[in-house]
Amino acid sequence: MSESRYRAVKAYENLPWIHSRTARPMRILAEYLEPEARFEEMKIEDTIVVFGSARLLPRDDAEKGLEEAKASGGDVAKAERDLRMSAYYEAARELSFKLTEWAKGLEEGRQRFVICSGGGPGIMEAANRGASEADGLNIGLNISLPFEQNDNPHITEGLSLEFHYFFMRKFWFTYMAKAIVVMPGGFGTLDEFMEVVTLVQTLKIKKALPIVLFGKEFWSKVINFETLIEFGTISPDDVDLFFQTDSVDEAVEYITTKLTEGGLPDPGPHM
Repeated sequence: MSESRYRAVKAYENLPWIHSRTARPMRILAEYLEPEARFEEMKIEDTIVVFGSARLLPRDDAEKGLEEAKASGGDVAKAERDLRMSAYYEAARELSFKLTEWAKGLEEGRQRFVICSGGGPGIMEAANRGASEADGLNIGLNISLPFEQNDNPHITEGLSLEFHYFFMRKFWFTYMAKAIVVMPGGFGTLDEFMEVVTLVQTLKIKKALPIVLFGKEFWSKVINFETLIEFGTISPDDVDLFFQTDSVDEAVEYITTKLTEGGLPDPGPHM
């Protein structure tokens, strides 16, 4: 038997091809199947998703930043703003803690309403941190970006995932979600909020999905819903698709009441 001039490579071990344009469907499929396998292994049935800015700081860090700015003649105005906005970090942390404690009191042996974030810093870190402090599982769905966004250290081991495709990451945000909290944020948060509300409005998401828009002052300045109604681009009852509040306790009560009223809906089918 003659020896081959080269050793053939199996298609799934051919990395240059795997990363090629023609193999894109396989990469997309991998970002569906691999997270699904992880969630099944950890017995995670559904989630509560927290969206929000990557730029907000914990209160301790913001206070330290303000002291340093005053001492060194730095940008005091920015440091003061960071301290004001840190209230949302702490609110997301407290909210996730309370929701995790509530979920842990439900039926044993089932991982229900697990806190899920985008996996990065800021509000995402706060959500994972609060859940971790309540000794609960929590998920981070990160995204590879030109500027590195590292996963935060509070995500449960084995539940930190990194996506290449934004649309696959968004799929996993919405597919398993039974409730969504939208904290103050930038373009990414606006994109996530608007997509979810659109899917609910158009009944592409048919399941009951409580949505909390947290931070009345922030959101009233960022999105003028009354103007949208005035110009007829949304209906007056479209603002009933979400609940606006500044209170962690109100948000927790709204979400837990809605889920309880729905009979703590079975996790499947999700959409």
